[in-house]
Amino acid sequence: MSLRLASLVLLLCLAAAAPAVAQQPPPRIGPFVVDLRASFPKFPDNQQLADSRGLNTTELPGMGIGGALGVHLYLLKWRAITFGIGGEVMAGQSHFKPPSANGKTGFGVPVTERFVTASPQLSLNFGTGTGWSYISAGLGQSQWSLVPDSAASTSADTERLRTLNYGGGARWFAKKHLAFNVDVRLYAIDPGAPHLDLPGGPRTTLLVLNSGISIK
Repeated sequence: MSLRLASLVLLLCLAAAAPAVAQQPPPRIGPFVVDLRASFPKFPDNQQLADSRGLNTTELPGMGIGGALGVHLYLLKWRAITFGIGGEVMAGQSHFKPPSANGKTGFGVPVTERFVTASPQLSLNFGTGTGWSYISAGLGQSQWSLVPDSAASTSADTERLRTLNYGGGARWFAKKHLAFNVDVRLYAIDPGAPHLDLPGGPRTTLLVLNSGISIK
């Protein structure tokens, strides 16, 4: 009888404990994340940009590819918002090669376009440690070069431009320390200064799509 009673008490304890385990609160966001992403900048193809480098719009490379690295810390939570601080660097490149026909090079010259930027980041994060969305922004500097392959870079291509970036994304942790992430970011780039007899580069908002992994 005592064995049956002990078994019944054990079963009741296990039954009572099961909901408690299931209802444990989800982990908090953070305490840190490292993002490794592939980046796809959509370089503009407008006339102002072409004029600033003495090129034709048909020679502007357009969509590019690159990568981004970010490190973020999460130190403060207030209600549903977790505040984050960190920094991010991103570099992208695109190349234009004139089309050829019958073995002959078509109109235009080969051109390489590069964009490199770095800035601190502030973020507002919503969710739990198993997955969260965020909006973030940062003010830093960038370097934007657009150079024919046969020419040397000029002061316009080495100029440091103030750049405000802002956007948002999400991270989904399939494993405890590894997540898939996506990010959409806009870079508002200050206009460049005129050089030689060419006008300065235009004020530009550059769209960059990012996707990769997060490690915490």
